[in-house]
Amino acid sequence: MQHDKVLILDFGSQYTQLIARRVRELNIYSEIHPFNKPPQNIDSYKAVILSGSPMSVRSEGAFHPDLSEIRGKKPMLAVCYGAQYLAHFSGGEVAESNTREYGRANLSYIKEDAFFKGISKGSQVWMSHSDTIKALPTAGTLLASTHDVENAAFKIEGEVTYAIQFHPEVYHSTDGKQLLENFLVHIANVNPDWTPDSFVEETVEALQKKIGKDKVVLGLSGGVDSSVAAMLLHKAIGENLYCIFVNNGLLRKDEFTQVLEQYKGMGLNVKGVDAATRFLDALAGESDPELKRKAIGRVFIEVFDDEAHQIKDVKWLAQGTIYPDVIESVSATGGPSATIKSHHNVGGLPDFMKLKIVEPLKALFKDEVRRVGASMDMDKQLLGRHPFPGPGLAIRILGDITAEKVRILQEVDAVFINGLKAAGLYDKVWQAGAILLPVNSVGVMGDERTYEKCVALRAVESTDGMTADWVNLPYEFLQKTSNDIINKVKGVNRVVYDISSKPPATIEWE
Repeated sequence: MQHDKVLILDFGSQYTQLIARRVRELNIYSEIHPFNKPPQNIDSYKAVILSGSPMSVRSEGAFHPDLSEIRGKKPMLAVCYGAQYLAHFSGGEVAESNTREYGRANLSYIKEDAFFKGISKGSQVWMSHSDTIKALPTAGTLLASTHDVENAAFKIEGEVTYAIQFHPEVYHSTDGKQLLENFLVHIANVNPDWTPDSFVEETVEALQKKIGKDKVVLGLSGGVDSSVAAMLLHKAIGENLYCIFVNNGLLRKDEFTQVLEQYKGMGLNVKGVDAATRFLDALAGESDPELKRKAIGRVFIEVFDDEAHQIKDVKWLAQGTIYPDVIESVSATGGPSATIKSHHNVGGLPDFMKLKIVEPLKALFKDEVRRVGASMDMDKQLLGRHPFPGPGLAIRILGDITAEKVRILQEVDAVFINGLKAAGLYDKVWQAGAILLPVNSVGVMGDERTYEKCVALRAVESTDGMTADWVNLPYEFLQKTSNDIINKVKGVNRVVYDISSKPPATIEWE
């Protein structure tokens, strides 16, 4: 079945992925492409959205999209930078604002139009720009204003082009989702029929056509992404799926045995490989975060390749790659989205692994992966698992890795995670973990001075990991957790709590 698609052209805004997610919440499939590398088949998209940007349209280095195949031919919504671009280069005027227009604002004027159907005067919107539109472009009609921004929204007569200076995709814009629905469903006539059930049905059918009777090997991690990918493949090809779960020695305490047990109940064909010593040997003496990731990736591929060679006639390698991995791994030269870190499951496969790649989830965001898993009746506990980094505890141990440091962090992590579960807080947190800091601090235990490790606890709330806020855990919980860690984990005498949000910090420390 063909679904209507929405194209989002990315100008480097930190909110671009949120636009895609909001569109998908309307059961409409959306794709992000760099503004300077649009897809060749523009005709296959029903509507186009231009994202915001940190760039100014007045600067010499302003991003110039080629809109010749879009404007006037496709319904188009221009957000923030997109709106200013339309004004500045189409007969209007953009100037530096006297005050930086950033944060909450309220619509003080709304013209009656299908674009604002169901949205009332006073509706809160989120502004994020230092320039402002002083004069509308040729054929521009004013649709909405705030107290400080006269030209907050406009449309261009004679074409289905709408533009807004605020961000409908962020939660602070209270009617943002309604606005996107008005534009996409009621104005652009996009059909909202892209659901988890339809995704499962169509993906299983596509996998069967693509793979046929070939054998597929998949590296399971115990996390949500690889588990949902495994179930989709299992539905498609059954016993021709061979799963390998590698213990890299950097998993959570007892996770290797617990996860293997869980997979047995799912009917998957899984082999567990304990390669902890091999990984720790490869990491010995290495402190650089990126080199640690690369060492883990290299050894994983070696171990995985050893095991895959034991399966006769394997043709395909399956990966649990999801959409943010794909977007974040586009380098700055490929478009405005900068690479945040190297992902262990995108690219990097050696030439000697002559397998074709299959990635059933590469079009989905994390929350969509969970919804797809739920539609296949997968275990709620597994689907509710917090994200865990591919390199495991290696990037939560700052500095070099030793078996003793791994032991300490596994014990600390177990106290923290089990404590969250016991207190009924685990499901209220997107991701939680502990970080072993490369510092010792002075303490007193009994009558003796100690000089032992300091650990940081981290708990964040998020929807997809692209942005995150630290969680305000109850003081009583933090107090009990700190006491339990210091009393039960030998080698730790100080516990701190990380209260940084993303951005500017990242969720992980390395």
